[in-house]
Amino acid sequence: MDIGRLQPAFIIAAAIIGLVLGSATPLGDSPAWVTEAFLMALLYVLFLSVDLSRFREALGNTRFTASALALNFLLTPVVAWLLGIGFFGSEPDIRVGLLMLLVTPCTDWYLVFTRIGGGNVELGMSILPLNLVLQCLLLPVYLAVFCGEAVSLDMVSLLTDMAIVLVVPFALSCATKLATGNRPSFGDWVADNGDNLQLLFLCLAVVVMFASEGEEVFDNPGLLLELFVPLLIFFALLFALARAVGNGLRFPRTDTVSLTFTSMARNSPLALAIAVAAFPDQPLISLALVIGPLIELPVLSLAAWATKRWVTPCRRRGCRGRASCRCCGRASPPPSMRPGTPRWAPCRSWTCCRGRPPG
Repeated sequence: MDIGRLQPAFIIAAAIIGLVLGSATPLGDSPAWVTEAFLMALLYVLFLSVDLSRFREALGNTRFTASALALNFLLTPVVAWLLGIGFFGSEPDIRVGLLMLLVTPCTDWYLVFTRIGGGNVELGMSILPLNLVLQCLLLPVYLAVFCGEAVSLDMVSLLTDMAIVLVVPFALSCATKLATGNRPSFGDWVADNGDNLQLLFLCLAVVVMFASEGEEVFDNPGLLLELFVPLLIFFALLFALARAVGNGLRFPRTDTVSLTFTSMARNSPLALAIAVAAFPDQPLISLALVIGPLIELPVLSLAAWATKRWVTPCRRRGCRGRASCRCCGRASPPPSMRPGTPRWAPCRSWTCCRGRPPG
């Protein structure tokens, strides 16, 4: 059973359990490495599910890959910095947490919402390894450039902590793949259970973190509301920009949907693992990263629903009411639109519509 869409409810429940256990049991005295261990287990499962051979597929579709990389690694850091300065100029820890959340593209649940929205899931999967590698390499750069004056950054210590948190799970995942001989049965098991295992380890990490940082949580009860507006602005902006880029480059509708969710969804578990290791004495950074998915996942659900609803069903004979051309994915215009009207654009797929007007 895929329970990923219930993630906000599970995270809230884990946080409440952590607060209760922290005040009633010795769990409140847990060291930071316990949280870090659960997050490294999460990354181990994540790395198991990533097929690095898809690098070639991503490089093959240059227009989609270039668009996704430009949105995720050129535009997004600037937007994240502006939102941080605008909303949390006097709160550097929350600003760092917001930046770490927004500059790390998602590597798992965005595929769920791509599928719900009727997007090209295979194309979205092809860019996953590239997103993962680039965010790991560029995150220290973004922190130094955009937040160097906000927090005390020891780059050697930061890079060392990141190397431990990322390299150990990655090495273990590679060893596991070699030990299993990349058997399809093991790959299928990881594909079926990986997301749920990641959610389990994330919730365990949240329980321990909220148990040990309960005092900090009670001192900042309004942080969820404070983060709501900047995150809503971010998701709305990326939704509009991704759709504009896809339409401007004449992507098929399914590819535009994939670009939309690749650009909107964020990788809070990976950023949280790095924050716990690199900033153990600044819990507000980690707290902002835990709160992020509580806002992000409902917004992505709404975006997927809207993306699916905003497509006019195809009226062409033989399409049987499909939402788009079955070959190229381009949405067909309603019958009232005829050639010569400003908004009408025929499908160019020779095997399907042959550029003919609807009807």
